[in-house]
Amino acid sequence: FGMKIMSEGLQKVAGDRMRKILGALTANRVVGTLVGLAVTAIIQSSSATTVMVVGFVNAGLMSLVQSIGVILGANVGTTVTAQLIAFKITKFALPAIGIGAGLKLFGRDRKWVYTGEIILGFGILFFGLSTMKHAFDPVKTSEEFRQIFTMVGDNHLIAVLIGALLTVIVQSSSATIGITLALATSGLLSFDASVALILGENIGTTITANLAAIGTNLAARRTAFAHFLFNALGVSYMLLLFPFFMDFISSITPGDADLVIQTQAQAEALGGSIGDKPFIARHIANTHTLFNIVNVIIFLPLVGLLAKLSTALIRGKDEEMEFHLKFIDNRVLNTPPIALGQARAETKRMGQLALEVFDESLLYLEKPDEKRIAVLEKKEEAIDLLQKEITDFLVALSQKSISKEASKEIASLMHMVNDLERVGDHCENLWSLGQRKRNQKIVFSDIAVGEIGEIAEQTRKFLAFVLSGLERGDKTILEKAHHMEDTVDSMEETLRNNHISRLNTGECAVLPGLIFIDMLHNFEKIGDHVYNVAQAVVGDK
Repeated sequence: FGMKIMSEGLQKVAGDRMRKILGALTANRVVGTLVGLAVTAIIQSSSATTVMVVGFVNAGLMSLVQSIGVILGANVGTTVTAQLIAFKITKFALPAIGIGAGLKLFGRDRKWVYTGEIILGFGILFFGLSTMKHAFDPVKTSEEFRQIFTMVGDNHLIAVLIGALLTVIVQSSSATIGITLALATSGLLSFDASVALILGENIGTTITANLAAIGTNLAARRTAFAHFLFNALGVSYMLLLFPFFMDFISSITPGDADLVIQTQAQAEALGGSIGDKPFIARHIANTHTLFNIVNVIIFLPLVGLLAKLSTALIRGKDEEMEFHLKFIDNRVLNTPPIALGQARAETKRMGQLALEVFDESLLYLEKPDEKRIAVLEKKEEAIDLLQKEITDFLVALSQKSISKEASKEIASLMHMVNDLERVGDHCENLWSLGQRKRNQKIVFSDIAVGEIGEIAEQTRKFLAFVLSGLERGDKTILEKAHHMEDTVDSMEETLRNNHISRLNTGECAVLPGLIFIDMLHNFEKIGDHVYNVAQAVVGDK
C-alpha cells in the first residue's frame, strides 16, 4: 500500500513530463537506457515504465530496438527502491506518516498535497517493513520454518522459481524485494538464498509487461517478450557464476552478510535485536543493483540481437487494426498521466477520422459512387465506437486518484469526443441526402452546386483548422475559430435566402430545394460542433 501511494504521488508530481521524455526518445540506445533508468527511479515503478513502453510500441511511437533500450534502463532504475529500504531509516517511518498525512489532508497547494502523498507512502512502506520484520520474530524459533528456508538456500533454482512466482502474485518486484529484505534481516534467510530469490524476482517483474501486451500488436508483444528474455538470460548466466558473483559483492560491501547478532551488546552496537542480520540488507540491495547494471552492460551492445531473437520466437503478421482502439489501454489506468496521454492521442485520431469521413462525404456528393457508401458506413461506425470506448475510459480514469488539471482535461476530452461523433452523424446525413438525390434523379442547378461547394469548402477549412489546433494543443485558436464559425453561419443564411429567392422566381423546383436546404443545415450544424471542439481545446468546455 505504501509503494502504491508513493508511486502514485511521484507520478502526479512528474505529471505528463515523464511521458513526453519517453515519447521524445532518439534511436540512440544509450540515451534510451538512461531515460528508462531516470524515469523508473523517479516514479519508483519499473512496471509502470515497461507498460508505458509497450503502449508506445503498440501505438507505433517507438521501435522494438528503442523500447529494449528503455526497458534495460528501467531494470536498473527499479533497484533504487531496494537501496532505499537497505538504509536503516525505519525510525523515521511514523514521523513521515504524520507529516505526509498532514500535507495530504491540509495542504492548500496542489504540489504540497502530492508531496504529502509521496512522504505518506514512504512512511507506510518503511512502517510496513518494520512491522513485517517484527512479525517474523516468533517464526525464528520454528524448526519447520528453518528447514523450509534452509532448503531454499540449498537449492538456488527453487529459490529463483519462488521469487518469480511471488512477484507475479504481488505484481511488484519492489514489494517482494521488501519482503525478502525483511526475512533476511530477521535472520530467516541466508545471503545465498536471498540473492537467488532476488534473481527470481527479476524474472517475475517481466510478467507485468507481458500481461500488458496481451491484445496489443506484434511489435508490442515482442517488446514485452524481449524484457523477459533479457532478465531470464541474465539470471541463467548469473546462476552459473553464482559463487564468483557472491564473493565480489562481499568484497565491495562492508560487514559480513551472514553475521547474526548474538548478544545484547552487539544488538546495541549494531542497531538491531538478537537473531538479526545487520549487514545483509545492504548486501542484497547491492546484489540487486549490480546484477542489473552488469546485465545492461552485457546486453546493451546486443540490443539488435535481442530484437531479432524476440522476433524469431514471436512470429506472425501484424494486422492493421484501423477501426479499433489504437492508443488507449485499460491496463494503464493506474498511471493517470499516461492514461490521459493515451486518451488525448485517441481523441486526435478520432478527429482525423471525422475529417476523412467529411472529405469522403463531399466526394460522394460530387460523384455519387455507391462503392464509397460501404467505406463511409464503416468509418462512421468506427467514430461511434471510439466515442463510446474513449468515454468509458475517461469515466474509469476520472475515478482514479488524479490532479485537478487532469480532471479538467478529462471533462474537455469528453466534450470533444461527443462533438466529433456528432460531426460524423451530420456527415452521414449529408451522404444520405446525396443518395436520395441520386435515387430520385434530382438535379441541382449550376448555381446550387457552386453554393454547396462554397459552404463545404469553408466548413472543411474550419474543421481542419480546429483539428490542427487540437494536434498542437494550441490554446489560442478560439478567436479565429469564432470568426470561422460566424462565416459558416452567415454563409448558410445567405445561401438559404438566395435559394428562397430562386424558388420565388421559378429558377428552382421544390423537391431539389428541400434537399439543398437540408444540406446547408447539416454544414451549419457541423460548424457548430467544430466550434464546440475548439472551446474544449482551449479548456473553455
